[in-house]
Amino acid sequence: MKKVRVAMIGCGGIAGAHRNGLTALWNAGYRNFEIVATCDVVRDKAQAMADALAALQGTKPVVFEDFRDLLDKGPDCEAVDICTLHSEHHTVAIPCLKAGKHVTIEKPLAITLRAGRKMIRAAEKAGKILHVAENYRLSPHNRAFRWAVQSGMIGKPFMLFWLEVRERLWYWGWREHKMQAGAGWALDGGVHHCDLFRFFMGPVTTVTANVRSFHPVRYKDDKARTGPIEVDVEDCSMAVLEFEGGALGAWVTTNVASGNGFGKNGVYGSEGSLTWDAGLKTRKVEMTTEQVLKAHDAAMSKAEKEKFFPLGVTDGIAIELHQFYEAVQGRGEVETDGWEGYKAEAVALAIFESDRLGRKVTLKEVEGLKVEEYQKEINEELGIK
Repeated sequence: MKKVRVAMIGCGGIAGAHRNGLTALWNAGYRNFEIVATCDVVRDKAQAMADALAALQGTKPVVFEDFRDLLDKGPDCEAVDICTLHSEHHTVAIPCLKAGKHVTIEKPLAITLRAGRKMIRAAEKAGKILHVAENYRLSPHNRAFRWAVQSGMIGKPFMLFWLEVRERLWYWGWREHKMQAGAGWALDGGVHHCDLFRFFMGPVTTVTANVRSFHPVRYKDDKARTGPIEVDVEDCSMAVLEFEGGALGAWVTTNVASGNGFGKNGVYGSEGSLTWDAGLKTRKVEMTTEQVLKAHDAAMSKAEKEKFFPLGVTDGIAIELHQFYEAVQGRGEVETDGWEGYKAEAVALAIFESDRLGRKVTLKEVEGLKVEEYQKEINEELGIK
């Protein structure tokens, strides 16, 4: 079987998770891929990735510092795996799509929705796959909880609670700056959660939110509070979501909560609840999370198990890459294409648009670019038209 030839662009932290996903596939016996090139503006990172992949697959990728050189002079490839700064997603993906490459790209799809639309249009014009690497929904845990919600185990879903209350004062590099990241954790990690909200509960229709920056400084040494660096992304957001069908969601995320932090994720319905810590509880039944997982496993057909967890692999990043490679070769579709990634990102950015406007916003107006007050500054700075 002809292997999918892939170039990796961006070899920083998350690219290491992609390498681990490739390793999981390789060890499971899925070897229908070859990474033929690695690229990073820091050559040592690209070189280290190439060395690690050579040890895995037996052939060494060619190393590049500029993705344009890779496209012009690199080995032939059908696809690229992009793990760059958010601000570079559209500037890298669009030339790759125009060059005839299928693209899988780390979340969020783009730094703004306007940039995301440009990427989607480029993919449609080129007739190529644009896949957003969304791994959370692919885990056994989240597959099982979606099944439990959609099969009516807690009745009709009424409410979703998603609470992340913690403190993180160490400096996280480019992720702390709006023009490189787009926003803080509410977008960076939050887009994972927005995808899950839609996965469990269906489309979000409106968002009402407040956003704050209570502590606009991070530290090189957070324990000693030394090496302060100014940051310009939010550190607290509180939002109310409305879903099609009338369900409500409360989404809170903050990383400046000193003292007792906590987290709580759950879906509550007319007959009971599913919470990530305690599992399922209704008026008649109680099941631990592990029991919900086992019940889902027993309910799946052999074909469903192979589709959701190919070759028994349960690592989400490995599964998303498997989906992408199979789709490139015409044997299936990716679960989170450009539009799916766009809609999840729209939920995250809606909280910033709501805060900026001081009112409830609809997802229709956010997705349709009728509301871009928060994103306007980024679009202007980066020349996104």
